[in-house]
Amino acid sequence: MRAEDTVEAVFRIEQARIIAAVARVVRDVGIAEELAQDALVAALEQWPESGVPDNPGAWLMVTAKHRAIDLVRRRETYARKLAEVGRTLEATATTPPPPEPADPDDIDDDLLRLVFVACHPVLSTEARVALTLRLLGGLTTDEIARAFLVPEATVAQRIVRAKRALAKAGVPFEVPYGAEREARLASVLEVIYLVFNEGYSATAGDDLVRPGLCEDALRLARVLSGLMPKEPEVHALAALLELQASRTATRTDPDGAPVLLADQNRSRWDRLLIRRGVDALTRASALGGTPGPYALQAAIAVCHARAVTYEDTDWATIAALYGRLAALTPSPVVELNRAVAVSMADGPEAGLALVDALAAEPALRGYHLLPSVRGDLLARLGRTREARAEFVRAAGLTRNERERALLQERAARTR
Repeated sequence: MRAEDTVEAVFRIEQARIIAAVARVVRDVGIAEELAQDALVAALEQWPESGVPDNPGAWLMVTAKHRAIDLVRRRETYARKLAEVGRTLEATATTPPPPEPADPDDIDDDLLRLVFVACHPVLSTEARVALTLRLLGGLTTDEIARAFLVPEATVAQRIVRAKRALAKAGVPFEVPYGAEREARLASVLEVIYLVFNEGYSATAGDDLVRPGLCEDALRLARVLSGLMPKEPEVHALAALLELQASRTATRTDPDGAPVLLADQNRSRWDRLLIRRGVDALTRASALGGTPGPYALQAAIAVCHARAVTYEDTDWATIAALYGRLAALTPSPVVELNRAVAVSMADGPEAGLALVDALAAEPALRGYHLLPSVRGDLLARLGRTREARAEFVRAAGLTRNERERALLQERAARTR
């Protein structure tokens, strides 16, 4: 393997931890990323001549930390701070700093600090997603742009503005405490969840599934559950993503066309991911407390995973879980999902009544799954003309080409 290839591979793996460690020194994620890139350039220049070091990840870390120390030294405004901490920084450049007395609720991990900074509420949701994928997922600007089907310049601008916003707001490089941590953790989990969902069911473009995004989100969820082992919703989110990911390979046919849940080959569902998901949900439950939104969604996913066939699914339990989820986090989308489960448990008429009650919801205006679900229920009731019209309307609302083709096909088949 060429030295250059080794540099790139190691940097891809270690990038997030290097940025996190350096950001703790310079207190600026933008500058930390630049210094990590400086270490990468140094490796590309030196390793082909000197050979790959025994511990290449540590080499990159030490080099980036030395660059950070040099930068702090050059800043005249940091003179007083440098007098206090400069010697300590230099002495610990090659080894982790010793643990300091801290609040028992503190979580002393640089990578976790970086997660909370990248997902800070001062940033827009789009900016949090882009910055998280850039700093923690290791994706390039071009990769993020292609994943979300937006111009590369748009993603680059979001990331630059996000770094400036964090610096301007003086966001501390730390994991918050108490109530603030709980509020900020919700933002972190939301970002990971949004990244996974965009990969699992793309809102636009030619592909229904983008496995790369699912893998990035799942990796972040696993890292977070390791860093915060006492947070039940962290484990619950990991459980949900493991369980959802277990079905990814069966959600499309060899040509990339969507395969409905009822038609998926369950023997091809990934049993390892299902076991991991069930184990993660068990860990969440063992921590006690009232199940949160991710725990309830994971419990729904477990019901699907345990059903040998679509007909064997425990729809009554799923409907009840959606009812609890709707009470916890009121949402017309959750109510739409509950209507589907009710239709399977109690019949299409019961489901249709719930769907029709959602027709006036502003949040569902333009949401293609509302007419899609209604079309399915009407078809089950034999009201084919109305069902066909709903499928046509749904096809006109979706921005995903694969879903549009499926809905058009369903409209054509409904006679």
